[in-house]
Formats: sequence, C-alpha cells, structure tokens
Amino acid sequence: MGTRGLLVELADAGRAEALHAELLRRRAAGTLPPVREIVPGARTILLDGFADPDTARRLAAELPTWRVPPLTGGDGRVVEIPVRYDGPDLAEVAALWGVSEDEVARIHAATDFRVAFCGFAPGFGYLTGLDERYHVPRRATPRTRVPAGAVGLAGGYTGVYPRSSPGGWQLIGTAPDTVLWDARRSPAALLSPGTRVRFVPLDHTGRRPAEGSGRED
Repeated sequence: MGTRGLLVELADAGRAEALHAELLRRRAAGTLPPVREIVPGARTILLDGFADPDTARRLAAELPTWRVPPLTGGDGRVVEIPVRYDGPDLAEVAALWGVSEDEVARIHAATDFRVAFCGFAPGFGYLTGLDERYHVPRRATPRTRVPAGAVGLAGGYTGVYPRSSPGGWQLIGTAPDTVLWDARRSPAALLSPGTRVRFVPLDHTGRRPAEGSGRED
C-alpha cells in the first residue's frame, strides 16, 4: 500500500480482530517496527507510515509466520451504553430470530460486544459479538433518515448511529443520551477498535442506571 505501508488481508472478521489486537500488543511491547497508523477494517488491516520501504517489506515477509492468539473476552476497556429497546424493526428482528421482542432485548443486552473497526460516519463503530444465528440482513429498502442514537443490526454487526443519516440497518432500539462523537472531547470518538461495549436496558420509564450513560469501566 504505497511505498511505506502494508494492507493485510485476512480470511474473516475474527482473524482481522485477533491480528489487530496482536499488532497493538507488539507495538506496546516495543517489538513491532515503528508505524504511524494501524487501521482495522472488516477483513483487512492497514499499517501505514513505516520509516522506509525495506521495513515494510520485512514485516510483510514475517507476518505469515506469526502465531496470533484468539481474542479473549476480558481484553480492552468497557463502555456501557443505556438503550431503550423500542426500535421500529424490533418485531421483524424478533420474527427472524424466532423469539419474542423482550427476548431480543435480553439476548442483545447479554452480549459482550467488541468494536471491530470504525467507519461510515465519525464515531460509528462496527460491533461484533452476536452469535451467527442472530445475524440479520439489511432492510430491503433503506431509510432516508435514521435518527442519531438509533441502535441497529446488519449482518453480524451492531451499531449506534452517531448522527442522523440514511441507513439500511434493522433498528431495534435507541441510545438516547450517549454521545458517540464530540469534536470538543479528547478523544472525539467514544468508541475505538478493540473497545468492549455492553448495552444496558432502560426500563419503561426511560430511567438510566445510576452511573449514567456512556460509562467506562
């Protein structure tokens, strides 16, 4: 990827997440050659900004020999996002899953999610963690406007819309107070690759947990 970058292609999303975690571990330990950026995608990782082309070539030759351990559930910081399970597609998702709407909320909130990568809009994280049997297709007809805070499903991903935009994901809920992107905040994005996410159900009154929204552990 240029003269001082590498684009690593993986067989699937799980391997991409595991390699991304391993690259970060090696960089923290000082065993990875200095590189300016490590950017994960759905099944790729971009390493950009090596000191020289030879360094990039050497790492390209070494990568296939690495033993990359699988991800463990306890890795990474945790962000809790309070959510009302009131989305317009909740009934459709329940039908696809073969469960009740309440059971959709229970299953979703019981899942330990991880941000695989970010994209689409500033602050939008693609979250993995749902079992394959709960993967759902995008809507046949996308909406022209999805409100900020909408919690949606598409394929194997969960996401929270950081701002109003068009979108074709199945909407199952609303995160009413969580700010995913704030340019005045450092870092501006609440979610980053590797962050663990838990959705905390709000009750029928809209009451949030005492700790508040967007709480980090």
